[in-house]
Amino acid sequence: MNEYSPRRGIALSVGASAMFALLSAYATLLAPLSGLDIFAWRIMWTVPGALLLVALRKRMPILRQLVYRMVTQSALGVATIAAAALLGMQLWVFLWAPLHGRMLEVSLGYFLLPLAMVLVGRFYYRERLDPLQWAAVVCAAVGVVHEFWVTGAFSWPTLLVALGYPPYFVLRRKIQFDSLAVFTVEMILLLPAAVAFVASGGSLPLISGRLDMWLLLLPGLGALSTLALASYLTASRLLPVALFGILGYVEPVLLVLVSVTLLGETLSAAQLATYVPIWIAVALTALHSLRFVRFG
Repeated sequence: MNEYSPRRGIALSVGASAMFALLSAYATLLAPLSGLDIFAWRIMWTVPGALLLVALRKRMPILRQLVYRMVTQSALGVATIAAAALLGMQLWVFLWAPLHGRMLEVSLGYFLLPLAMVLVGRFYYRERLDPLQWAAVVCAAVGVVHEFWVTGAFSWPTLLVALGYPPYFVLRRKIQFDSLAVFTVEMILLLPAAVAFVASGGSLPLISGRLDMWLLLLPGLGALSTLALASYLTASRLLPVALFGILGYVEPVLLVLVSVTLLGETLSAAQLATYVPIWIAVALTALHSLRFVRFG
């Protein structure tokens, strides 16, 4: 049974959303690196950051215990490897999208994700929703239905986010281990692929003479990634699934703002008809969160 901590969980979730939104714009500072290059360097710089966090929080014994259990318990090992693969896909598309003008499509996936997580909480974990949560779900569903009616389909970046994260979070809860330790192991599991991408790609010649990359931009990428992901994953364990899912509406709102103001993407009138009902869902979510903190 999870021990929920609403105040801390909500603060971590909102903070993580803000950092993720900044990360999407940060990726554009790393030109001329490609999305795959940035993904690989992100992993390589996140691993030492995650290990430093583990050491500072005195969780190295927990990390060693997790690795031992992964080796001795095949089910745990397979679940952790699968979770790492699912997370790796999300990290890649998040950095690929802003470089190809597809961040709004990814943000739509993040709008769909909380709805998916609320449904997972209701029907898989049997969590009960209060009227404000149901109202938020209905408002979000109106936006989703409008988007499908206008476009006739969802792009693959949208579907990758909306359908890829729920099984990841279900796996994370089944692992039932310290969030930071599991996150660190996931990064370590992704590290060989990252090293291979860097070694076989063309990113090294591109940044060989760039001191700003080596001393500031790449370490900053690792630090921002570590803090954002660690906060997000810790929040996923501290909150009920339904509340965690609804709080996920904060991030795509921020992503839209970053996409329009910093990345130069445009939001059409038809898209506004999709986003406005979801923004109403965000307002209802904020009201529910305040009530949850005060009375939950």
